[in-house]
Amino acid sequence: MARFDESIRPLILALVLLLLSAKLDAKVSAIIVFGDSSVDTGNNNAISTILKSNFEPYGRDFEGGRPTGRFSNGRIPADFISQSFGLKETVPAYLDPAYGISDFATGVCFASAGTGYDTSTSDVLSVIPLWKELEYYKEYQSRLRIYLGERKANETLSEALYLMSLGTNDFLENYYTTSGRRSQFTIEQYQFFLLKIAKDFVQKLYSLGARKISLGGLPPMGCLPLERAANIMGGNGCNKEYNNVAAQFNAKLKALEIQLNKELPSINVVFSDPFPILQQIIKKPSLYGFEVTSMACCATGSFEMGYMCNRFSPFTCSDASKYVFWDSFHPTEKTNLIISYHLLKRVLNQFR
Repeated sequence: MARFDESIRPLILALVLLLLSAKLDAKVSAIIVFGDSSVDTGNNNAISTILKSNFEPYGRDFEGGRPTGRFSNGRIPADFISQSFGLKETVPAYLDPAYGISDFATGVCFASAGTGYDTSTSDVLSVIPLWKELEYYKEYQSRLRIYLGERKANETLSEALYLMSLGTNDFLENYYTTSGRRSQFTIEQYQFFLLKIAKDFVQKLYSLGARKISLGGLPPMGCLPLERAANIMGGNGCNKEYNNVAAQFNAKLKALEIQLNKELPSINVVFSDPFPILQQIIKKPSLYGFEVTSMACCATGSFEMGYMCNRFSPFTCSDASKYVFWDSFHPTEKTNLIISYHLLKRVLNQFR
């Protein structure tokens, strides 16, 4: 049983009750995850990159208080969604040698912290590009068919819920920090460039048997502590330009959801938008039991993530449940749970 503070126990119960009260026409056989650090459960541990979190204080509220490679003090949305469907309480990383195909049969994560839709984004931090995540998935399919048999494996793959969560790095770690894409595209052109990659990826998943796909949107990325710390001219408030870009891109993803559901027979794509709930949490934190929104719990809370959290760990807060963000880029376990609850409601409504 995963360890977590008492403040989130009622939320866990609410999440499970939400699922139990829903009358679904189809079950979910497994959770299959693609994306970036918002859903990476430890794949970056196995590759050569500076973007890792397999050390303290990461994972201090995880089972056994151990760091796993999740960019949080505890569990992340993929874990909570898996648990709510009566599957594993945590989704194993595909590259983790501690797990095998029997563990992956009901859930597996291919995500890599630092990646994006754009291949050049993954090159910035030497992480796994999205196309490589798909290659790992194809390998997984072959292993699953040997393990379960052709019929059972195909049934599992078609009834699985596929989670996609990426895009933030494409803007914050690529477009706005390097000159390459900005010299090629306006911000709107870049959005459409990413949108085409997203569409192609969903179509490839569909051709490989996926039928239930959650297409994740962007958070209010201008309100991440790192971006607020950098927004000196704006009084360290949220970066409005970045938030507007996120909202614009999410609107395009919503339109893509509608398009894909019309074009691909028997598919069920749902756009899962974390922007509204996270923005509400940041604007009215006391409603959710939070006290701090502008600073992160880890280290000084302004700019640290990854190894910087480890270096300045003596400054880390004692109670992460009071903070919306764990490090300067990623939410705390409590925030992840609240976001999961709201995203799951959207998924359940779509799948009724």
